[in-house]
Amino acid sequence: MNYRELGRCGIRVSEVGLGSEAFVGKDDAFSQELLDAALEAGINYFDLYNPEPYIRDSFGKAMEGRRERFVLQAHLCSAWMDGQYKRTREMNAVKAAYEDLFCRLRTDYVDVGMIHYVDEQADFDAVFGGPVMRYAKELKSAGKIRHIGMSSHNPRVAIQAAKSGEVDVIMLSVNPAYDILPPSEDVEVLFEKSTYEAPDVLSCMDPERMELYSLCESEGVAITVMKPFGGGALLDAGESPFGVAMTAAQCLHYCLTRPGVASALAGAQTKEQLLEAAAYSDLPEEKKDFAALLGSAPAHRFKDKCMYCGHCAPCTAGIDIALVNKFTDLCEAQKTVPETVREHYNALKVKASACVECGECEKRCPFGVKVMEHMKKTQEIFET
Repeated sequence: MNYRELGRCGIRVSEVGLGSEAFVGKDDAFSQELLDAALEAGINYFDLYNPEPYIRDSFGKAMEGRRERFVLQAHLCSAWMDGQYKRTREMNAVKAAYEDLFCRLRTDYVDVGMIHYVDEQADFDAVFGGPVMRYAKELKSAGKIRHIGMSSHNPRVAIQAAKSGEVDVIMLSVNPAYDILPPSEDVEVLFEKSTYEAPDVLSCMDPERMELYSLCESEGVAITVMKPFGGGALLDAGESPFGVAMTAAQCLHYCLTRPGVASALAGAQTKEQLLEAAAYSDLPEEKKDFAALLGSAPAHRFKDKCMYCGHCAPCTAGIDIALVNKFTDLCEAQKTVPETVREHYNALKVKASACVECGECEKRCPFGVKVMEHMKKTQEIFET
């Protein structure tokens, strides 16, 4: 297992994590076995959004005596009310649900207190300007949560959260299908195949998504990924908007090559599915490679946008083209040159100005990227 920094939190987390859907409808024995297998595979990052009492109890029992091995993001505003899950902003319910979480998990702290499911602008304004954020800050001051996070499916709202300075972690739905859609306050459109027939669906990453990834990378706000498989649709050629099936490893690799991403939380209904996801880190690059598939898909083929896949290598002049393009994209997305990005670029041994315009990289690129033009653009940004 490989590990990454959780942004500016100062915590190292497994690049593949585990979501809590795995525990729905399962007993204590299953939870114990799955968490044992996760830890054995090197997974240390876990999401717990589900407020069902038996799930929290099972997780707490399995975690007991080894709390230090778990980096846990658990959600504020996710409550069990009248026998069902509800997202709530009613503060009595929010506080009761979170105290219940501490009790059932048998812990006195959570690593990331994730404000749950903020997709709408009005909701964002109410949460960040009202009692929910005040409560999150109180918990942080008391040491009951170490860092504040927010989960969302809407990159436009997530950008505002990243800019607020209030959150250190954003949980976002990330995969190549969602990345080509414009922002929406309606999460349901992400799961409808008809959405991809709309005229505003792109053949490359939506610019607001790119802005979010860029902002998080430069500001040290970690992204943790939900929905890396698009609810399973990307694994099925008949369901995928691209008309081809991706493997679990290809989906994870797509997520983990986006700027700002620290961990992709895989859904796993069985131990075998968990181990398949956890094996990602040890796979050879050709098993992870998504470039040829997305560059030649029968529908919504990605084109003229660097996906940082590395197929352009090796460069005749020794330029790390994918990394240089990433630095350029980070600046263009934010319409500025963050000092952290400038420092990283200046540290490169071989810069864009070394390009000899041989064109070999463009012949190899699955996405038709005009690499030589990109190198000139990079020189204008960083070397003039």
